[in-house]
Amino acid sequence: MFTGIVEELGQVKALSLRGNSGTLTVKAKKVLEGTKIGDSIAVNGVCLTVTNMKNNEFSADVMAETVRRSSLGALQDGSYVNLERAMAADGRFGGHIVSGHIDGTGQIESMRREENAVWVTIACTDKILDLIVEKGSICIDGISLTVAAVTKRNFSVSVIPHTGEETTLLKKKAGDPVNLENDIVGKYIQKFVDIGRNSGADRGKMPDDENAAGSAKGNSGLSMEFLQKYGF
Repeated sequence: MFTGIVEELGQVKALSLRGNSGTLTVKAKKVLEGTKIGDSIAVNGVCLTVTNMKNNEFSADVMAETVRRSSLGALQDGSYVNLERAMAADGRFGGHIVSGHIDGTGQIESMRREENAVWVTIACTDKILDLIVEKGSICIDGISLTVAAVTKRNFSVSVIPHTGEETTLLKKKAGDPVNLENDIVGKYIQKFVDIGRNSGADRGKMPDDENAAGSAKGNSGLSMEFLQKYGF
């Protein structure tokens, strides 16, 4: 698990792909402190397993699913990437819960300065956008950010100077892809709601009181009372 607080900017030494899979090698220093083979490092928000380490660099295998879901396949030798080690059990939780499992990519539409901050607007698929809420959390290229605005086709974040200096985000331009990971809490809630919506045929398996309550309301049967009763 990660928190979306970038520790270091690394630099790609090599990306060797055979088809849609291969090996990524990144130059780094800080994230290698205390790291051993088998540990996890988030690279632009993608959780990768360290398979080799030497001379201030590490390598990780990149599978086809990762290339399909993320922008890692577009990296070039010399590209800078955001790096974060997996969170230590006694670490400070500075961002939000980040799994390092990318939901998909978005595309930067615009950047607009407002006094000391920069507004970054990103377009993405409806599947990702549906789980983004104003003032909620979003992980962009491994950076934990607060959603400042959401529309039917895009969302925006406001980036402070420190984040701009310590990450790659403001070094990008309109048209560039970014990796996106929705807040995992929102994804689980959506899953529960979908299960409730699709459980009409199975309501006979529910206790009679919940079944009756759901039928009377004409909805999925989910309610605050139902969630509390079953420990949510």
